Amino acid sequence: MRRIGILSDTHSYWDERYEKYFSCCDEIWHAGDIGDISILQRLRDICPIVRAVAGNIDHGYVRRECQEVEMFMAEGVKVWMTHIGGYPGKYARGVKQILRDNDIQLMVTGHSHILKVIYDPDLKLLHVNPGAAGVQGWQQQRTLIRLSIDNGTIKDLEVIELHKPIK
Repeated sequence: MRRIGILSDTHSYWDERYEKYFSCCDEIWHAGDIGDISILQRLRDICPIVRAVAGNIDHGYVRRECQEVEMFMAEGVKVWMTHIGGYPGKYARGVKQILRDNDIQLMVTGHSHILKVIYDPDLKLLHVNPGAAGVQGWQQQRTLIRLSIDNGTIKDLEVIELHKPIK
């Protein structure tokens, strides 16, 4: 069993609570718009396995280190992660075919700053967008996700709400 922490859209913002919520995780996945490369370095201080994709605001060191798409196996679940991919019923152009052709079971995206956890019965996959973990953007609620993957089963999904800091 692997415990996974998922976040997106930090836009260079670090919140000390990431450590609190992700210190119990075996892996951390960042679904893009990382911002400064130091965000990935700090996440690795919490957890040695960090997977991340580049988002539309990412450049420089982040672009050199992160691909736009990652496809991998996690405890028997085939995962596809990208920053802009849409969601069930409104996938980005060409994404649905990629998901189908590769038998993806878990799709992780970011970009919208909107928390979405949607099951796609047609493709038999779970779509997860953790919302925005940073303070950049219009969202009123900042969110993270934790879940477990155990022998091909995705379970114990938790939504963690992070209120905007008082300025």
